Amino acid sequence: MRIVFMGTPLFAVPILARLAGVHEVVAVYTRPDAVSARGRRLVAPPVKREAVRLGLPVLQPASLKAPQAAETLRLNPPSVIVVAAYGLILPPEILAIPADGCVNVHASLLPRHRGAAPVQRAILARDVETGVSIMRMEEGLDTGPVALQRSLPIDDLDAEQLTERLARLGGEALIEALARIEDGSVTWTAQDESHATYAAKIAKDDVALYPGVDALSSLDRIRASSPEARTRVRIGTTQIALIHALPSQAAVPPGIARRGRDGLLLGLADAAILVDRLQLAGKAVIDGSSWARGSRMSGDLRWVRA
Repeated sequence: MRIVFMGTPLFAVPILARLAGVHEVVAVYTRPDAVSARGRRLVAPPVKREAVRLGLPVLQPASLKAPQAAETLRLNPPSVIVVAAYGLILPPEILAIPADGCVNVHASLLPRHRGAAPVQRAILARDVETGVSIMRMEEGLDTGPVALQRSLPIDDLDAEQLTERLARLGGEALIEALARIEDGSVTWTAQDESHATYAAKIAKDDVALYPGVDALSSLDRIRASSPEARTRVRIGTTQIALIHALPSQAAVPPGIARRGRDGLLLGLADAAILVDRLQLAGKAVIDGSSWARGSRMSGDLRWVRA
């Protein structure tokens, strides 16, 4: 099949690679290069880097609403447009172009967790499982009928780990769904609106830690955090990003930070947690034991949300 692929972040990279190994990808659309976090240079999105590696043509329009966007696609229309976390809305005139429609690889078991942050919201909701849905796109947000779904347990995976596994699962599910579309055996099943939930973009408040929060909720928030919205605390004048943490049996009072042998101990409302991967401002991520060996922190100190 002749495919136009639209995607931007790391989640979309394995999906593009799997797709390109089976079908003819005639163009890859992704978001424009963006200034890096430190504002020094333009950085290409992960999908662009993968497309260049695969030798595929790349387009980076700032919007698809301009008439020329649809005109470009109509000049050599694809059989299908495949979308995976693209980040731009497809207007009706583009949705209508492919003969076999526009197909979205969504990282949840729809209709649960429609929207921008399905992976993180599944973690925060303490869902037992999540998965991917291959759906036909329409004008509503993730409301279209579903061709197939594949699930996996969440266990104690963090957002990065879960996203990586869902991307691989999504690539395989997409290939299966496209085969059904191509041979005419696909069945599109409408979503049950009574079970729909919305996965809003994660904000810093969603993953913030306070001494009055319980330990389990705190661990969930750390697991759901990401570079775009990272869980951070401040101890004195030092700001620390919490990358990974574990339950702890240490007797640390709420609001107290303590250096442990294996990392940073934080006292919460009902128990303590051990931060075993962390990042100081402007530094690389390190494991907790390395931080503990190099830290000058001595005695108990107060910690607050950063």
